[in-house]
Amino acid sequence: MSQTHRTKVLIIGSGPAGYTAAIYAARANLAPIQVLGLQPGGQLTITSDVENYPGFPAAVQGPWLMDQFKAQAEHVGTTTLYDLITEVDFTQRPFRAVGDSGDVFLADTVVIATGAQARWLGLDSEQRYKGLGVSACATCDGFFFRNKKVAVIGGGNTAVEEALFLTNFATKVTLVHRRDSLRAERVMQDRLFNHPKIDVIWNATVDEVLGTAGGTTAEGGAVSGVRVKDVKTGETREIDVDGVFVAIGHDPATALFKGKLDMDSEGYIRTAPDSTATSVPGVFAAGDVKDKVFRQAVTAAGMGCMAALEADKWLALHEGHGNHAAAAE
Repeated sequence: MSQTHRTKVLIIGSGPAGYTAAIYAARANLAPIQVLGLQPGGQLTITSDVENYPGFPAAVQGPWLMDQFKAQAEHVGTTTLYDLITEVDFTQRPFRAVGDSGDVFLADTVVIATGAQARWLGLDSEQRYKGLGVSACATCDGFFFRNKKVAVIGGGNTAVEEALFLTNFATKVTLVHRRDSLRAERVMQDRLFNHPKIDVIWNATVDEVLGTAGGTTAEGGAVSGVRVKDVKTGETREIDVDGVFVAIGHDPATALFKGKLDMDSEGYIRTAPDSTATSVPGVFAAGDVKDKVFRQAVTAAGMGCMAALEADKWLALHEGHGNHAAAAE
């Protein structure tokens, strides 16, 4: 039987942004409700070794880290619910959201932390070697490929930036692009073409990611190469690489909010400068749902903190029942 939940702060989504918003809102005595969404923990739940989140001298597992975030949020007073928000109404207050379960959520403020998903090539072999040499984030995983050979798939700014970044670690970087020219900015292209560690394979797509031991951690699976296919001739060839970085873009999880909040042409939610405030007063957005530049766990967590503090301040100014001092501790 469906229920109606009433809260001062509704947090939609999880991951570093959502959980951090929940922690700060709970510590401000706002008793937040957090609806965890389709993939509780976000993209870190499909990340094996996390080595760049502060506070852990050794690499930690992404799913474990998100479990700790969740436990902390609950410990300080957050109510977490396994549900998926399928409908929102921001035209009147309290704001209204409906879950897939049929439950209704009424909230004075809303923090959107639904994140974004990397676009993948759609290959079975790509999925098999995720976390075993296949990645969608050079900043996150480039360090693990020191003195190794890697391939970057894509032709836009992201692909070129990741290829250049990976030259700090890899001995050779091969950029594979399906066309005969790049979409990246000219200055970025010039840097790429002039870099001695980077080769480009034009008019080619990845046909298969090659690897060892069946693609499982227990069996010691790892990427050993890629088979690329010439889009004009159909010919294939294999390239020896230790890592594959897919850089063909991200899709923010914002379809639910289309027409209800101001977004850019790519679907990312627009927020005020130096703020998480959206075009609807009392609704805030944090993490990858609004950030297409950094896309890091630590920056998402920082924005989650900002969103909770801003929600508390908004409540204090508009309803007199926020607790700004507690949130600022």
